[in-house]
Amino acid sequence: MSYTAPNHPLRWVLSACALAIALAAYLWDGQPVLQPIVAGTVTVAAKAALPVQQRHAVRPALRQDTGATERYLLQGTSVAAVQRAVAAVGGQWLGGLALIRGGGAELTPNQLAALRKEARLKFFADAPIYVAGAGLKTDYVLETGADELHAAGITGKGVGVAVVDTGIWATGPLALDPSGRSRIVATFDATVPDHSDPQAPISTRYLADIGDPSGHGTHIASILASSDTWAPKKYEGIAPAVNLVSVRAFGKDGSGTYFDVIRGIDWVVANRKAFNIRVLNLSFGATPQSAYWDDPLNLAVMAAWQAGIVVVVAAGNSGPDAMSIGVPGNTPYVITAGSMSDNGTPSQPSDDFLAPFSSTGPTHEGFVKPDIVAPGAKLVGLAPPTSFLAALFPAKVMKNGHFYMSGTSQSAAVISGVVALALQAHPTWTPNEVKCKVMSSGRAATKADGSLAYSIFQQGAGLVHAPTAVLYSNATGCANVGMDIVADLAGKQHYGGPANRDADGNFYIMDVRSGENFGAVNADGYLWNTGYLWNTGYLWNTGYLWNTGYLWNTGYLWNTGYLWNTGYLWNTGYLWNTGDLTNSGYLWNTGADQAPTAP
Repeated sequence: MSYTAPNHPLRWVLSACALAIALAAYLWDGQPVLQPIVAGTVTVAAKAALPVQQRHAVRPALRQDTGATERYLLQGTSVAAVQRAVAAVGGQWLGGLALIRGGGAELTPNQLAALRKEARLKFFADAPIYVAGAGLKTDYVLETGADELHAAGITGKGVGVAVVDTGIWATGPLALDPSGRSRIVATFDATVPDHSDPQAPISTRYLADIGDPSGHGTHIASILASSDTWAPKKYEGIAPAVNLVSVRAFGKDGSGTYFDVIRGIDWVVANRKAFNIRVLNLSFGATPQSAYWDDPLNLAVMAAWQAGIVVVVAAGNSGPDAMSIGVPGNTPYVITAGSMSDNGTPSQPSDDFLAPFSSTGPTHEGFVKPDIVAPGAKLVGLAPPTSFLAALFPAKVMKNGHFYMSGTSQSAAVISGVVALALQAHPTWTPNEVKCKVMSSGRAATKADGSLAYSIFQQGAGLVHAPTAVLYSNATGCANVGMDIVADLAGKQHYGGPANRDADGNFYIMDVRSGENFGAVNADGYLWNTGYLWNTGYLWNTGYLWNTGYLWNTGYLWNTGYLWNTGYLWNTGYLWNTGDLTNSGYLWNTGADQAPTAP
């Protein structure tokens, strides 16, 4: 992959609105709020970028070429073809993005106008994405049952996990596995030109310590993989023996761009075999502004999945409103993680509740999200004492370089760890097989009468249970049923999910038979108690051909107005690190919340 530095490097500064959101997020006191979930939209206090087609239509002054350039993502038939097209008009090539068959470029208005005459090219305005939250006892390892697998020798050993984030602090519990072996096997900084020696062996080419000035990436990696112990053989991390691949795509303030993130994912896919990268953790997101199949970041994520990498994504911290899942969590193929809270009483599951900040489905294409939930409230992990987050929130700093945060970022790290455990035990499992096993391990939150305490659009399959996912589940063929990712990526066919909305605005799962919608499925009995879903994989994690459109012609979500009908593209996103948003949630059981304490 080539990369050319721009004439005027664009470094992103944390905006006042983003800082305000981060500050508000950390003020959440952990208490659930008694207010049922309602449908709604997410408001992001940030400047939206108009798509290329409308940007110049509504701002004709830009047609007067002043020499000023803007950054764009371009998609075509191949990287080489797009690069030639940019060179032909005199634009500045920023680098190729093989996963989307294109790259980045800086273009003047006249250069852009010239390229728009090429029918085989698609254009997207590049825009910021923001990262959104000796050993200590970590309850999430016990709550997911990962400690049972550790005792059986399943620790993620040999599995490569790439974390696309702000970097990883190479401190002992992250730099070394439980045996003392160095296990940060590669690092790549997607925010700067690649100065590595192309003649050097791949095993040593990417070993520079890129650090983590933010702290977010370190916290994610720690939850996923810390090898520190709080008692003999009691590890802090979910998968303490994995190999880590640190990919920086965000600055210390948590900001970055689509180009940087896609470039990082592109590098991961290109080097997956060299470092046995089987898992990709993406703890960030942005507001959806197009169908999933038109978003460049989603296309990159889909390409990674198709290449054999299990992609785990944070659902987002915009809950509890319906249809608040972010990009790329709205990609139907990947595993999208929501958050639950143990209410500060890890040994008392009866008072657990769905975290009020956890984003909720369905997606705009009708897919059920999140797929699964995991602990995500006040999780303890490592963060550099001198990091941006430690300085911003000193009250959350704990002893020995520890820090606690909340958010679906943290839940995604938990799920990535469970996936790594599964792939150590079953190295031949495909991404779809892994997703099926993880979802089938879910323990739904239920009321005393056995009915669901939360809808599947809030809790997905329920709380993950690592031993079931790795060792005991008999589920097969229950993930991404009816969908062809190769055809989807090629643009030949796209899919809608089984969710619909009735005349009263209630969301439900369609009972589809012979291509016809026969109304709502009884989710409390049909999907959960009888085991029908996991035996057949039919009703839930299923896709239907989008081009027919007949299933959703009864007044589905789009009649309320597509977000992207207004023409906005790639709105600002946030890395899900500060999920403690003061939003209302639906209560399981009440109880006092406590800050985590050292044992």
